[in-house]
Amino acid sequence: MTVDPNTKLIQTHIYQEPKQGNVCCGDSYYVKETDDYFLCAVADGLGSGEQARAASVAVTDVAKAHHHLDVDEIISKCNKATRHTRGAAVAILKIDKKHNEFHYTNVGNIRFYLYSPEGKLTYPLPIQGFLSGKIQKFRTQTFPYDSGSKFLIHTDGLELKEIKSVFANSMNVDQLSTRLQAVIRSHNDDITYIAGHLPTA
Repeated sequence: MTVDPNTKLIQTHIYQEPKQGNVCCGDSYYVKETDDYFLCAVADGLGSGEQARAASVAVTDVAKAHHHLDVDEIISKCNKATRHTRGAAVAILKIDKKHNEFHYTNVGNIRFYLYSPEGKLTYPLPIQGFLSGKIQKFRTQTFPYDSGSKFLIHTDGLELKEIKSVFANSMNVDQLSTRLQAVIRSHNDDITYIAGHLPTA
């Protein structure tokens, strides 16, 4: 689908860095926006290096091929794709622009936060485990969102203690990203985050 040039796009800032000493990052991501929705898939391959990368890419390849599907269908296909890999933690976010709501599902220690202009923080609880091709149940959660909200989705290489203050003191997505990079203290794991700002009405 072609995006109308007059459509208000979701602003994003993406940051990725491999574990110290590694050339290859074990995290992967995929972002797709159309007139109707915004899809973001983040995968953290177990361990680090090339095998971790292969597992995470298997996930994002599925998201790229099937971004038009519901998130529960996408994550089910992602699970099958990881069958012969090391496995991966996965989070899939899909923002429905027409109904001002988002659908979110995850398995593993990837975190997602949504911060409204009024200061409300929405934090869907992560589900333990990882995708490896084994049969398992997934849970998709649906939440409304306000125009102008900011969001963050990140792998566990980024450790945050005062997330609400990071959002509150950031006027736009570039400032949010700058603040996130300032709190990175360790490079003992791969780091990936996607910060976003939803358009105002």
